[in-house]
Amino acid sequence: MRYDIISDTHGFLEPDLLDQLQGADVIVHAGDICSGADYRILQTIAPVQMCLGNNDWAYEYGPEVKTRKVFFSSGLRWQVVHYRQHLNLLKCDVAICGHTHRPFVERDEWTGTLVMNPGSPTYPRGSKPSMGRILCEDGRVVDAQIIEL
Repeated sequence: MRYDIISDTHGFLEPDLLDQLQGADVIVHAGDICSGADYRILQTIAPVQMCLGNNDWAYEYGPEVKTRKVFFSSGLRWQVVHYRQHLNLLKCDVAICGHTHRPFVERDEWTGTLVMNPGSPTYPRGSKPSMGRILCEDGRVVDAQIIEL
């Protein structure tokens, strides 16, 4: 399964981003999408697992989109929040955050949880526009990377 990870699109889906998302099995958005229309566009590409960011309003996306998204997929427990400090690494295998517009991917040394911030494809800070991609099979992560756009 291919999970494409994005955050902080802020009302604009870059053409390079949309090209990269083609073929995703699931799109995970870590908040600040800032556009109900963009949410619907992403849903035409793949199912979307999304949390609210500090610039999002829940009424634009429906009751299933909250400040914390927890889901089970590919045999793994996923958690998605906008602010890294709100992640509970004891309760997930894969943790996704956003907000800083600065990409990283790492393994937490205490829990072994994969933690990713995909950066921002729209307004990067200190890096190039980016997104993340996580490949899973047989109940484990086989690859996790940041993709520059």
